[in-house]
Amino acid sequence: MAATYLGNQGEAFMKVVLFCGGFGMRLREFSDSIPKPLVNVGNRPILWHIMKYYAHYGHTDFILCLGWKAETIKEYFLNYNECLSNDFVMNGADDSVKLLSSDMHQWKITFVDTGLMSNIGQRLMAVEPHLKGEQTFLANYTDGLSNVHLPDLIDCHRRNKAVATFMTVRPPQSFHCVNTNPDGSVHDITAVGEAKLRVNAGFFVFEKEIFDVIQPGEEIIPKPFGRLIEKKQLYSMQHDGFFGCMDTFKEKQMFDDFHARGETPWEVWRNPTSELSLKTSA
Repeated sequence: MAATYLGNQGEAFMKVVLFCGGFGMRLREFSDSIPKPLVNVGNRPILWHIMKYYAHYGHTDFILCLGWKAETIKEYFLNYNECLSNDFVMNGADDSVKLLSSDMHQWKITFVDTGLMSNIGQRLMAVEPHLKGEQTFLANYTDGLSNVHLPDLIDCHRRNKAVATFMTVRPPQSFHCVNTNPDGSVHDITAVGEAKLRVNAGFFVFEKEIFDVIQPGEEIIPKPFGRLIEKKQLYSMQHDGFFGCMDTFKEKQMFDDFHARGETPWEVWRNPTSELSLKTSA
C-alpha cells in the first residue's frame, strides 16, 4: 500500500470541497455523456486522482458540489469496486478476497446537489451547512492535477492569516502576450513564460469568513476576492512544479500521454520525491 503523508504532529485535517457541477463545455467530446470530473486520466477519473492527492495528506472528508449529470458521479462511487482498481488475493477455498491495497476505505464523501446552473460561488454557498464547525477548509476546481506540496500551501495561508489563499502557476507556454499602441500597432510581443504572468490554478485554502464576502449570485472571482484584496486578506503562493489542467481534448490527450509513459508527477502518493516546496508571494 502506498505511503500516506502524516503531516506535522497535531495537524488538524480539513474537509475538502470539490466543485463537480459544471458543464465542461470545452471538453464536449466526453462531457455530453459524463461530467468532466469523471473523464479518465489513465484508467481512473480525474476526480479520483484529485481525491487521492488530498487523501495522501490525510484530508479524506470530501464534499462534492454536484450539478450536471450528478447521478453519474453518485453511481460511480456507489458501484465502486476496490478489487477492480487494486491488487488482491482470492482464496478459492472459502471464496474470500483480501485487498493488498485500498483506495477509499477511509474516505467520507458527502454528495450535494448544488444546482444545474450555479456558478462556483453559489455552489460554495450551497454547501456551507456541511462546513459548520470548520474554521479552515480546502477547495478545488477539480480539473487540474499538480505535485504541489499541500502543507506548504496551508502554511502560507496560516502564516499570512488570510481568509483565502490559492496556488498560482504560469499559463501555457504556447501563448504570447501582445502590447499595442493606441493606434493598434503592436508595441511588443512576449512569450508568456517571460512575461511574469501567473494564473489561478484552483487549489484553495479558505477560512469560514469567506461566506461573509460572497453575495447572492456572485462568483468567487472577481467581486468577493476583490473585497478580500481591499482588506489584505487574500494571498497566493507560486508553484513552478508540475501542473496540468484538463479543459480541452488536447489536454486530455496530454494527460493520457503522461500516464502511458509512466510519467505521473501528480501521483504524490506513489512519487513522494516529486513533491516540490513552493515559493510564496502576496
